[in-house]
Amino acid sequence: MNTTPAPRIAIIGAGPGGLTCARILQRHGITATVHDRDAGPAARDQGGTLDLHADNGQIALREAGLLDEFFRLARPEGQEMRQLDPAGTMLFHHVPGQDERFKPEIDRGLLRDLLLDSLQPGTVRWGHTLRAVTGPAEGPRQLHFTDGTTVEADLVIGADGAWSTVRRAVSPATPRYTGVSFLEAWFHDVETRHPDVAELVGQGGAAAADGERGLFAQRNGGDHIRVYIIQRVPADWITAGGLTPEATDDIRALLLERYRDWSPRLRRLIADNDGPYVDRPIFALPVPHVWEHNPTVTLLGDAAHLMPPLGVGVNLALLDACELALALARHDTVGEAIHAYEQTMLPRSTETARLLDGAAEGLLSTELPDFATAALG
Repeated sequence: MNTTPAPRIAIIGAGPGGLTCARILQRHGITATVHDRDAGPAARDQGGTLDLHADNGQIALREAGLLDEFFRLARPEGQEMRQLDPAGTMLFHHVPGQDERFKPEIDRGLLRDLLLDSLQPGTVRWGHTLRAVTGPAEGPRQLHFTDGTTVEADLVIGADGAWSTVRRAVSPATPRYTGVSFLEAWFHDVETRHPDVAELVGQGGAAAADGERGLFAQRNGGDHIRVYIIQRVPADWITAGGLTPEATDDIRALLLERYRDWSPRLRRLIADNDGPYVDRPIFALPVPHVWEHNPTVTLLGDAAHLMPPLGVGVNLALLDACELALALARHDTVGEAIHAYEQTMLPRSTETARLLDGAAEGLLSTELPDFATAALG
């Protein structure tokens, strides 16, 4: 980039998208600072496993110079997928070939560590929760954090997820509940403590649905399995039932009643979990979600196009990050770069979002062969 002085770039959110953007910018000699609300890289669990696709997520990692390291850490065997009916009968089984690398799995935490370790020291500023973005559209922008500090930037990149604070600077849109909710259950030391569950799930994922409810179990690294209990319920179904999210035994009893006609093997995915459940109602942004071009603020990933979790989220975030960083490296001004990036990103995300609009309901369908390919990314 030929701009003098160099633009001050602030990326909000140290998830895969924000970190990938910072890494590619640094490879092109462009400085960016990442601000994240977490107190540090180990402040919380980073979630389950992700599959990175050859036609988007892996493209971004190649541009970041991290693709070989990704393949060293990834689990190609995680591409195994099973679909069962509620009686436990196998309906679909994909076993990946020996050299199959189209969408290998990697734990979110491992991917984040890979990206963090690739950045220059001090790139990420932890404990920075963004409160607001102010300043004129032409810049500079002021970032106001909840600790009372203010940072000035020439470009603000919102990589801050579903409930993005940066998004408010360019769009009034807010995510809407899809009518489908996930309840996450964890299983640890599965080969020793839960061998039946380990055998049922295999090395990748296993899914079942009956039209009203579903289960998706997914192997993670480190001998862990996560199960997503999928229901068509109000977003507040737990508290509306007079329960709290911490009432594990009561929630378990309710679930066992709702899944009473399912096979005992599948009901173990509900009843034998280690620790409490985690409530995850599924939200999505309106379709299409677009905004008027702004030369000092843009969005990527879920902040730009939150969709149901059908294996595209992290892959689109990484591709967004890659294309945005390359646009900034190849254009003379930030405004030109943002315009070029959004001309590609917005139509692509709109097309994908239209395809997935309402697709959360499909997670409960008994007639969805592609359900077995969903990776909850």
